[in-house]
Amino acid sequence: MVDEKYRTVAPVEEWLEAHRLLWSPNTVRGYATSLAQWWTFLEQREETAAWSDVGVPAVAGFLSWLRNGRTVEHALVVPEDAPAPETLEARLAALISFYRWQEAVFSVPVAGRLMRGAPRRVPARGLLAHLEARSTPGPSSLVRVRRHRHRGRPPLLLPSEIQAVLDGCARPEAGGEWAGNLRDRLLFALLAETGMRLGEVLGLRIGDFVMGRGSTPYVEVVPREDNTNGARVKMMRPRRVYVGADLERLFADYLVHLAVRATGAGLEISSDSPLLVNLDRPPLLAALKEGTVRDKTAALRKKGIGPASWTPHWFRHTHATALLLAGTPEWVVSRRLGHAHVQTTLDLYG
Repeated sequence: MVDEKYRTVAPVEEWLEAHRLLWSPNTVRGYATSLAQWWTFLEQREETAAWSDVGVPAVAGFLSWLRNGRTVEHALVVPEDAPAPETLEARLAALISFYRWQEAVFSVPVAGRLMRGAPRRVPARGLLAHLEARSTPGPSSLVRVRRHRHRGRPPLLLPSEIQAVLDGCARPEAGGEWAGNLRDRLLFALLAETGMRLGEVLGLRIGDFVMGRGSTPYVEVVPREDNTNGARVKMMRPRRVYVGADLERLFADYLVHLAVRATGAGLEISSDSPLLVNLDRPPLLAALKEGTVRDKTAALRKKGIGPASWTPHWFRHTHATALLLAGTPEWVVSRRLGHAHVQTTLDLYG
């Protein structure tokens, strides 16, 4: 991260460097974006030299600045394209995390001004709260994001829209052949049927997809730090996700296609090779990157396939919602999604 004069912002870089091995690349990127906006806000106020001596007024002004289009702190009318409350909460969370780390490591006193202690009166807890580890109320931020009383539902894809996305990638033809990009169809089919995060799917290796051979096939979500495309499993928690026969057949067809492409290019593949790779562009058989998936998603949206603003993460929301609507126990859905706590599943989809 650099400032307006293209100099490295040392306090932020130190914090990011301390967390790069703990967090996924997407989390690091999101937190870096939040702090880049915070630093721009301080630059506009000419207060970068006082970054270690700010308080509640500055942070509240930062949220107003974001809400008003990063131009002014005070406005009579909120612009129509103002960031969603969830976006503002993410920016605030990154800022609080940054200053709490600075307080713990370098004794920077800002966090003490932004946080209040544990509440005296313990709030009401959910029915399944005893199943989670977050039992002791912790300190909370003195700065809050104003939001609607009722949270909106997570965005979903209808079954017909999921099928349209899959067919927009590749369609089956007579004789068992496929027309289109079979790799992209497998990618979105994995997202739809497993509820895995995009980074988890991009980090899969061929041996992680275990065929049933008479029993139920499954996908092993394996935490790794050496994926060439930077893909990571969130919180580095392993799990096993069982899948159906249709996805197993699609995987088998793709594996044959991958082997043919590798043989034609004179390259070797093994069970430890990346599952989703470049098949038509150099470097051949290199692990697929997130940016390529984003480009593919944008191309499908441009063709009118799926809702106007859908993203790969919508498959995860859809999968979780479908399981709960079918009567699947909450703890099963939580484990399948890889949530750390069952209450997270209930908060998002309950």
